[in-house]
Amino acid sequence: MQDIKPAPFGVLGKIDSAIGRVEVWILGWGIILMAANTIANVFGRYVFNQSIYFSEELNEFLIVIVTFMGLGYATRKGIHIRMSAIYDALPTKLRKGLMVVIAATTAVMMALLTWYAFEYVQKVASRGRITPALQLPLYLTYIWVVIGLALTSFQYLLTALRNLNFAEEVIYVSYLEVDSYEDPETAAALRRHEETTGEDKT
Repeated sequence: MQDIKPAPFGVLGKIDSAIGRVEVWILGWGIILMAANTIANVFGRYVFNQSIYFSEELNEFLIVIVTFMGLGYATRKGIHIRMSAIYDALPTKLRKGLMVVIAATTAVMMALLTWYAFEYVQKVASRGRITPALQLPLYLTYIWVVIGLALTSFQYLLTALRNLNFAEEVIYVSYLEVDSYEDPETAAALRRHEETTGEDKT
C-alpha cells in the first residue's frame, strides 16, 4: 500500500493523516489475517482432516472490516468509480464548483447512512445476539459498517472543504489527491523509465 502523504495544512490535515495511518494498519492486518486463517484452515482440513470450526465466521468478520474500512481508504485516495462525462466537458471553475456540490451531497448521504447503521447496531446490541462459532456479540461485526461509513462521510466533507478555494485552479477528488485519470504509481514508473532512457541516450 502507498505511504500516507504529509498533511498539507492545519488541524484537518493532521486528523486526516492520523486516520489514514489507522486505515492502512487495519486494512493490512485484516488481509493478512484472512490469508493466514484461510491457509491454516486448508492445511488443517487436508493434513489433519479437521477444519478450524470458526474459520468461516472469522473470515466473514474480517471481510466486513476490510470492505468498509476500504471504503474510506478508496475515498481518501480518490480511486472510487466516477461517472464524469458531463463533468469533464465543463470549464475548470464549474467543475470545481460541481465537485464541491457532489462531495458535500455525498458526505450528507454517508452521514445519514451512518446514523441508520448506528441505530441498527444499537438494536442488535440490545437483543444480546451472539455469533454461533466464536460466541462474540453480533454487534461487533456491524459496528465496522458504522465506522467505515462515518470515515467516508468525513473524507467527502474534507474534499468539499478543500475545493472551496476557487482562486486555486487545481481540483481535488479527495483531501490530498488531485483530479486526474493517471494512476500515481503508473505515472511514477513511466517517469523513471523516461529518465533512464534519457540518460542512456546521452
